[in-house]
Amino acid sequence: MEQSTNILVVEDDNDINQLLCRMLTKSQYHPQPAYSGTEALLYLKQQDWDLVLLDLMLPGMAGEQVLTNIREKGSIPVMIISAKEEKQTKITSLRAGADDFITKPFDLDEVSARIDALLRRYKHTKETPSQLLTHKDIELHVEEKTVYVNDIHLTLTIREYKILLLLMTTPQKVFSKANVFESVWEEPFHGDDNTVNVHISNLRTKLGNANPEAEYIETIWGMGYRMKS
Repeated sequence: MEQSTNILVVEDDNDINQLLCRMLTKSQYHPQPAYSGTEALLYLKQQDWDLVLLDLMLPGMAGEQVLTNIREKGSIPVMIISAKEEKQTKITSLRAGADDFITKPFDLDEVSARIDALLRRYKHTKETPSQLLTHKDIELHVEEKTVYVNDIHLTLTIREYKILLLLMTTPQKVFSKANVFESVWEEPFHGDDNTVNVHISNLRTKLGNANPEAEYIETIWGMGYRMKS
């Protein structure tokens, strides 16, 4: 029997929470509503989740704190759904480990499509055949979807992981921003999106924190990115 897809919906507005849960149920997913950050953490401790939909403005514990807690413990996909429209909020959320960001009011069909796409990418990553990739002191275990630098385990988002996997698979190749975006997001690249830059920067920071003396990803100006030899 096919394993159910469990999605935690963290949203304090009852109407919005129930709307999302009905949409997920209609799509054959198994949603669990949570109405505060503290309640969300309890559910996160109790079982494994395939995706978390997370509002930022929550009573008690803010969504940003919930996201930090999730990223400290693993790489569950997290989609932010928030009324905060500021560009900096989106960038900060992505740097903190969010995999996607949707602004309220949202189109339900778009949310559904993005959830489907994010879950497909996560499932594909989990099912990749066993393999070990190395570069300098990086060890990337494809089957386990784990990364170690200098024997330190890194907690990466799905997209950070897939960017690193892409670059390490062909370390001498220069990947343009369009190459990275279309390979990782599986969507057309329109040339004016800062998303790739944000994720590359976040990935560099995590690699650098594990070994400040090494440089792993280099920018080839006007061309793109590759692993630094």
